[in-house]
Amino acid sequence: MWRVRLRNTLIPKLLATALLVSAAGSAGAPQAVPNRPPLQPGVFTPLPLGAVKPLGWLRQQLRQQAAGLSGHLDEFWPPLAKDSGWLGGAGESWERGPYYADGLVPLAYLLDDAALISKANKCVGWTLENQHASGWIGPAKNRDWWPNMVMLKALTQYQEASGDARVIPLMERYFRHQLEEMPRRPLERWAIYRWQDEVLSVLWLYNRTGDRKLLDLARLLEQQGFDWQAHFDPFRYCRKLAKSETSLATHVVNNAMALKAPAVQWLVSGEAAAREALDRQFREMDRCHLLPNGAHSGDEHYAGLDPTQGTELCAIVEAVFSLVHVIAATGGAAFADRLEKLAYNPLPGTFTGDMWAHQYDQQANQVLSSIHPRAWTTNGPESNLFGLEPNFGCCTANMHQGWPKFAANLWMAAPGGGLAAVAYGPSQVSAAVRGGATAILRAETAYPFRDRIRFSVRSPAKATFPLHFRIPAWAEGATLTINGKKSPGVKAGTFHCVERAWAPGDRMELTLPMGPRVTRWHHGSIAIERGPLVYSLKIGEDWRKIRDKAPAADWEVYPTTPWNYALRINEARPDRSVEVIEKPLGAMPFSARGAPVELRVKGRRLPEWKLENGSAGPLPESPVESAQPLETLTLIPYGSAKLRITAFPWLKK
Repeated sequence: MWRVRLRNTLIPKLLATALLVSAAGSAGAPQAVPNRPPLQPGVFTPLPLGAVKPLGWLRQQLRQQAAGLSGHLDEFWPPLAKDSGWLGGAGESWERGPYYADGLVPLAYLLDDAALISKANKCVGWTLENQHASGWIGPAKNRDWWPNMVMLKALTQYQEASGDARVIPLMERYFRHQLEEMPRRPLERWAIYRWQDEVLSVLWLYNRTGDRKLLDLARLLEQQGFDWQAHFDPFRYCRKLAKSETSLATHVVNNAMALKAPAVQWLVSGEAAAREALDRQFREMDRCHLLPNGAHSGDEHYAGLDPTQGTELCAIVEAVFSLVHVIAATGGAAFADRLEKLAYNPLPGTFTGDMWAHQYDQQANQVLSSIHPRAWTTNGPESNLFGLEPNFGCCTANMHQGWPKFAANLWMAAPGGGLAAVAYGPSQVSAAVRGGATAILRAETAYPFRDRIRFSVRSPAKATFPLHFRIPAWAEGATLTINGKKSPGVKAGTFHCVERAWAPGDRMELTLPMGPRVTRWHHGSIAIERGPLVYSLKIGEDWRKIRDKAPAADWEVYPTTPWNYALRINEARPDRSVEVIEKPLGAMPFSARGAPVELRVKGRRLPEWKLENGSAGPLPESPVESAQPLETLTLIPYGSAKLRITAFPWLKK
């Protein structure tokens, strides 16, 4: 049971008492909508869709996505074709239509692409125009609460970007119906484990209408939903599971969605126990299932720490979405570090560079992508292919939200009528700040491939408000200059706040030193990280088309160069063992040929480390010995390497 309290036990006093940016900003400036009492205010507030626009290479990445499957899937994939139940047809009427809308809407509006906006509006239009008299939404033959939860997410984004006046009344009618209906028709199956996703939509509407009945619905959803706090206290699944042990509670996508559950609970209840549960949940998942790429393992279900275990693409994009809301609630810089690591490593790592194919399951140590049974908990032999619909079509429908939701939340509203740079990428934010003034700031950068972000103020007039710059935990020695003068007190692992009168033309430069780092993983192995990027062995790739699904295709990828190396590394001073080579930033940075950074390291082959069951064999326990010649090896960003070794054995000194 949730207990709503007006006190705030989680946010530092300075932030707890500060005013969030008001919804009553200047005309034309996107305005964050803060939490209404008795909800907890949270530290940051997500800005409405469209307040943040991608620029530079990040905009090109979204354009690449639009030119690939995301922009064309509805033209040829049957679940999204005109027969879809979410378009009024007799076809697929469960989650695939809403999943697609949930990613297409932000992609279209972030790019201001008229053709994509037309498609996105079509995806939500039938739902808006065909609400049942009872308040129910969606295809009549669907009676599952879960797909509607996804469509509600799409509708909230669509309303923010378009201002369509139909959305809020539709949601009011639907939630009234749900509050009446759920006592006799409760949540079932997937909805039980994903209740927190709907609570976000319920709170979104409450903050716009103030209807207290919506808080009753939020509590009812939690009561009928799975108790994630109890699941992790104590956590009984600190290992790879056998298929006979699996359940919906151990499903990796459910767990990725649930990463935000304690934060959502805290927004309603204000209970310190929820904040403690949030930290415990991440701690237990990291201890038992974290991989070097920043993702939790789950080749459908919990799979342990071995880097040849897979992670489902749906889990990556859902974890990105969860972290956005965890950051907003807590203001935790460490959670924002996690967000960047996910977005800049396993997210692009599971797509082809042109985004016309994806994997269902990716591996941190992935030396062959083929139809081959692997030592995975549940998923079949096609899961590791790059293709249109490998293993199962849920990721084909759901993968589209990853890049757009990351780009849309690089900036958030901050306490005191300010703004926070939560994550870094080339972007521009336009939002109402203190006193209703309009703030426009631009970030120009090749980050995460380079270490500098240059900010400029492009507001129409001077305005006084605080700016919060995230300083990653790895960025020791970071510096911030404002109009050429160094800002004091910059500290790694925090948000650095500067409050002043910001004038048009002001310039800031943030330098985040990216020295190579060595981190420890399974069987004593090491990974090489630099900035937010994880680096992997560059392996020659032989792409073989096995099925034509025009305009898409299914591909196997075979290695053309050796992969079984151990590294010689100075762990205490990795800068002495790693040579950094920066290359031009091209159109496809997340491809082996287009990688904008390479690292040169030394290593020796381990002939005894061989391929087993389609994957790299068991990772040798480090340190290891080898009599093979010392070679110079090339590492590239994880997201650029479609075949890779990421967790390396290391050579005995």
